[in-house]
Amino acid sequence: MKRDIIIAALVALVAVVWLVQRIEQREPDASSVSGTALLNAAPDAFKRVTGPEPLVFPADHAMHPGFRNEWWYFTGNLSDAAGRRYGFQFTLFRFAVAPGEPLDSDFDSDAIWMAHFAISDVARKRFISEERFARGALDLAGATADEWWLRDWTVTRTEDGWRLRAQLDDASLDLDLAPRKPVVLQGDSGYSQKGPAQGNASRYYSITRIEADGRLVLDGNAADVTGSAWLDREWGSSQLGPGIAGWDWFALQLKDGRDLMLYRLRTEGGEASRFSAGVLVEADGGYRVLGREDFAFEEIRRWEDRQGVDWPVAWRVLLPAEGMEFEVRPAFDAQRWYATVGYWEGAVDVIDPIDQRTLGRGYLELSGYADSGEGPERVGVR
Repeated sequence: MKRDIIIAALVALVAVVWLVQRIEQREPDASSVSGTALLNAAPDAFKRVTGPEPLVFPADHAMHPGFRNEWWYFTGNLSDAAGRRYGFQFTLFRFAVAPGEPLDSDFDSDAIWMAHFAISDVARKRFISEERFARGALDLAGATADEWWLRDWTVTRTEDGWRLRAQLDDASLDLDLAPRKPVVLQGDSGYSQKGPAQGNASRYYSITRIEADGRLVLDGNAADVTGSAWLDREWGSSQLGPGIAGWDWFALQLKDGRDLMLYRLRTEGGEASRFSAGVLVEADGGYRVLGREDFAFEEIRRWEDRQGVDWPVAWRVLLPAEGMEFEVRPAFDAQRWYATVGYWEGAVDVIDPIDQRTLGRGYLELSGYADSGEGPERVGVR
C-alpha cells in the first residue's frame, strides 16, 4: 500500500513538472497552468484538424495518437430516493509529449494523462474533487474503444452504454450510463473551428442525453441515484486562435426534451469570438448547429473565490430565433477547481425569468478567469 502511494506521488510530480516545461505560453510565476495554454500553439509535428472527416463508432471513442490533446468528459445531475441532489464530473485528459518519437522501453511514455473527478453535494453546498496524473506507460492510463481509464478510475463500454467507476476518500460513484439520444456532431460534421488559421479546430462530438443509474457513497453512506448525464469528446492540436482568454460553456438539458450546448470563446477584450458556437438538440435527436449570431449571454451575478477571483456564475441566455430566454443559476456557488488548471465547473439550473419555473438542469464551465489578472492567483498565491 505504501509503495502504491509513493508511486502515485512520484507520477503526479513528474506530470506537473512536464506540464510546466512543455506548455509554451505558461506564465513562469503562475500557480496553475492556463486552460488556454493547453490548447494553444503546438509543434508542427502534431497532426491538425483541418476539415470534416467521417467519424466511426466505436473506434472514435478511443484515443487519437498524433494529436496534441484530447479529452473524454462526463457531467450530470443525480438524485437519490429522498430527492437529494448531486452533480458529478468525470474527465480524462491526454496530453501528448511529442508524436513519432520511438519508445525505448515499457516504462517510456508519449503522453501524460490527467483525470478530474468531482461530486457536488447540493444540499450541503459541498464540492468534493480530486485530480490524478499518470504517464501513458505500463497501462497506467489509456483509452480504447471499450475502456477509458487512469489507474482504478474507469469507464467501460457495456451493451447499453458505459459503466463509470471512480472513488475518493470521501466519495465514490458507480454509474451505468445509457445514451437516450444519438451522437451529435458539433460544428461541420464534427469539425469544430475555433480560430482563423488552419488547425485552429477540433474534432468534436457529444451525446447530450444519457440515462444515469447507480450508487453514490458519501462519507460512508451509500445511496441509489438516478439522473441524466452528458458526454463530450474532443481532440486536436493548437485548437484556439490567437487572442482567446478563456471560454464560457453551457450544457443544458431542458424538461421539454431538448438539449442545448453553447460556448462563448472569450477574447482578451472580453468579447465573444466569431468562432463561438453551439447546438440545439430536439427531443427526437435531430439537431441544428448554432453560430455566434444565434445567441447572446448576459452576466447576472459573480462569485468571489477564496483567492479573490471573480467567477460569473449566473447568466441570462437569449436565442431570439428560437423564442428562448432563460436564466442559468448555479446549484451553489463554490464549485471551483483548485488544481493544475484553475476553472469553475458545476451543476446549474435553467430558470424562467418571468415565473421562476425550473425549465431544466445542466452544467456550466468557466475557464480563463483564474489566469486573467482578476485575482491573486495570477501572481502565484494559493
